[in-house]
Amino acid sequence: MSAAVETNDLGRNFGPRTALSGVTLSIRAGEMFALLGPNGSGKTTLFRILSTLLVPGAGTARVGGCDVVGEAMAVRHQIGVVFQSPALDPQLTVAENLRWAGNLYGLRGGELVVRARAAAEALGVSDRWADRVQSLSGGLQRRVEIAKCLLPRPRVLLLDEPSTGLDPAAREGLRATLERVRRDSEVTVVMTTHLLEEAERCDRVAILHRGRLVACETPAELRGRSGTDVAVVSGPEPEALAARVREIFGWPLLVRGERLRVEVPAGGEAAGRLVSALGAAADSVTVGRPTLEDVFLDLTGEPLCGEEER
Repeated sequence: MSAAVETNDLGRNFGPRTALSGVTLSIRAGEMFALLGPNGSGKTTLFRILSTLLVPGAGTARVGGCDVVGEAMAVRHQIGVVFQSPALDPQLTVAENLRWAGNLYGLRGGELVVRARAAAEALGVSDRWADRVQSLSGGLQRRVEIAKCLLPRPRVLLLDEPSTGLDPAAREGLRATLERVRRDSEVTVVMTTHLLEEAERCDRVAILHRGRLVACETPAELRGRSGTDVAVVSGPEPEALAARVREIFGWPLLVRGERLRVEVPAGGEAAGRLVSALGAAADSVTVGRPTLEDVFLDLTGEPLCGEEER
């Protein structure tokens, strides 16, 4: 399958700060692809480069085979971009926002009406066609944002933190809608996110940390990197619990607040030994397979947290 987006040794600095360094990626056409990372990881810098808003300081980036610097206009003809900050006029109706956006894309007349109706239908907001945007929920407003970007029929849809500010139900509804749009419109979806559940639903996840690409695999492959399970131990004296685990087992662990995160050998036997060793000193012990958060912690030594970077 051909690549919809490619970067090679991509880098960018802001003064003395390195925002991206040596990032090489290949995103296949038709993928749902996540750029996962916390504040300062570089994912928004990469997003801005791919959307031609920022010139790379080193390396190259191509969208649909076109260079983002030398062929920026050709790239813009192939992408739809949804920024983290809202770009709708709340006083206008859904129809008026779509027509206004269509005019900016150079669409007019009957062709614009057909595309606007189709985009509204695809995003599930056609029944709110005549409603002012300010009357819509946050989730519906986000759908209208995406509908705008489908008007030029892009090959690649770039989404910057698409679920920011949405409740869990709205996030799930948006995810299902994006999956349907990807399938029906044959569009590649590339999103930045710091939300684990959002990344989990993607075909592949690129983990960024301090401007560097540390992994790029399917969620299952990332979770399968570790041969361990993860035990979360709660108790009134987590440091004492940690000392006991170190003394008896020597397993890798991390104290986080009142909880202890312990990497235990996969299988129930090790978990049972841990429960027996801690006894009444632990209020609870839960054991499960590693999550993407566990993978991130293992790869970077830091927890995945925080909001979007500059």
